[in-house]
Amino acid sequence: MFILPNNVTIIEVGPRDGLQNEENQVTTRDKLTFISALQKAGITEIEVTSFVSPKWVPQMADAKEIMQKVEKTGRQFVLAPNAVGADLAIEAGAKSVAVFVGVSNSFNKHNINRTTNESLQLVEPVIAKLKAQNIFVRACISTAFYCPYEGQMDQYAVLELCNRFVKLGVDELSVADTIGRANPLECYSLFKKLRERFPDVLLTAHFHDTRKMAMANIYAALQAGITRFDTSAGGLGGCPFAPGATGNVATEDVVQMFDVMGIQTGIDVKQVCEAVSTIAPHLSRSIETGMYKLYENEQL
Repeated sequence: MFILPNNVTIIEVGPRDGLQNEENQVTTRDKLTFISALQKAGITEIEVTSFVSPKWVPQMADAKEIMQKVEKTGRQFVLAPNAVGADLAIEAGAKSVAVFVGVSNSFNKHNINRTTNESLQLVEPVIAKLKAQNIFVRACISTAFYCPYEGQMDQYAVLELCNRFVKLGVDELSVADTIGRANPLECYSLFKKLRERFPDVLLTAHFHDTRKMAMANIYAALQAGITRFDTSAGGLGGCPFAPGATGNVATEDVVQMFDVMGIQTGIDVKQVCEAVSTIAPHLSRSIETGMYKLYENEQL
């Protein structure tokens, strides 16, 4: 049996990845209330917004205001998919920026009308500019396991894309099961290879819960040595360019699992549920995660 780590880090992606595909337009005030409540729960790394074209993602149109008003505690990530977004993020005072490229050519073409290689070439100067200003750069590797258009991805292609990002000097690789189709064996295999190949780079696992295997996949990644996990309070999420993908694995459920395993997160699960309760009335769907339902029924 492998030795459990004493601590893991949870990166909260709900305010950005979780809300980007939300049908209801959530006000800036409600987003800031949500983020503040998550911070009070003990979460120190949060994806707060995205500097993308409001034409394509109207939910993120208030990115500048969010960055200006969010409490500067811990690390606040923003997504900047291109040079324009990076410039806006820098102007808004961002200190941690995420870029993304999918392993799948088809996914990238549906997303930004470019191949994987063309997408990487697009973000290369963005990364160089960010690193020149000592900004923390997270590279999000989409469709690392399966693509909604191409099916299963080749692990070699994932490793090669990650290697190219590492050579560009990124600080972190967030490797995603974008459509929630991966299984624990696949997760263990890929993350073990990533750990062996990139021992000096922060590695984060990002799982969607489409087939209800995200928790098992987290445990498999944990066995492979991963101690950083992207999660979304309330299980919010879904990708507009990944048909069929449901929300991210729920922060409150993941924290609870680690709690009962004796692994420290520094996060109060009840406080996370209280944070979810601040955003739930403004959503187009109900929250059905296990721990939140217990919270609602006053069993937590």
